[in-house]
Amino acid sequence: MPDITPHNTDKRTDKRPTQPLGNLFIVAAPSGAGKSTLIKEILRKSSDENRMQLSVSHTTRAPRKGEQNGVEYHFVDHTEFESMIQQDAFYEYAEVFGNYYGTSKAAISDKLQQGIDIFLDIDWQGARQVKKQNPDVISIFIMPPSVEALQARLSGRGQDSDEVIAKRMAEAQSEISHYDEFDFVIVNDHLETAHKEFESIITAQRTRLDNQQIRHDSLFARLLASK
Repeated sequence: MPDITPHNTDKRTDKRPTQPLGNLFIVAAPSGAGKSTLIKEILRKSSDENRMQLSVSHTTRAPRKGEQNGVEYHFVDHTEFESMIQQDAFYEYAEVFGNYYGTSKAAISDKLQQGIDIFLDIDWQGARQVKKQNPDVISIFIMPPSVEALQARLSGRGQDSDEVIAKRMAEAQSEISHYDEFDFVIVNDHLETAHKEFESIITAQRTRLDNQQIRHDSLFARLLASK
């Protein structure tokens, strides 16, 4: 597993990191909670867009029209993906309708080393796998504001049968039952309010002591210097 944990400064050689590592955020939610919209809004409104990115998964499915390798997905064949599984190269992976999808440890580590915050859009099961391997990950659960709102969102345009909607509601409620495994919970009633709460979590992580000591090392040294 790539090492993405900050290390203490070696005082003997005075080797100090030049920038804080990026933060790894897990974002999970039941279908209908508005998770994808909220993540897109965070990325769209970011004042420092180069510091936040959505994780790009590996997949064995063929690219669709307009998709680019390394943008929507990292496209690989089954042999390469299964080789990566054997090498323990994924935080989490799953097979869906005959194709693999997975989150590469190395790809995320590379971005974090560049100081980029990464969002993992995964379910609670994937979240468990990632947290087991990286306890320092920050996990956020997006909650719908009410049963009624969730049902209305899942009903969509009213073209689905009651049976399909009931199945979606059951799946959503199953996902919601794991909300207490996450560090933060955002109730997505109003997008702007949810966006501000999401931003506050990001800001809090960026201003942690260890990050600020790296970012403002020279300032702290000057402020504490003897006259």
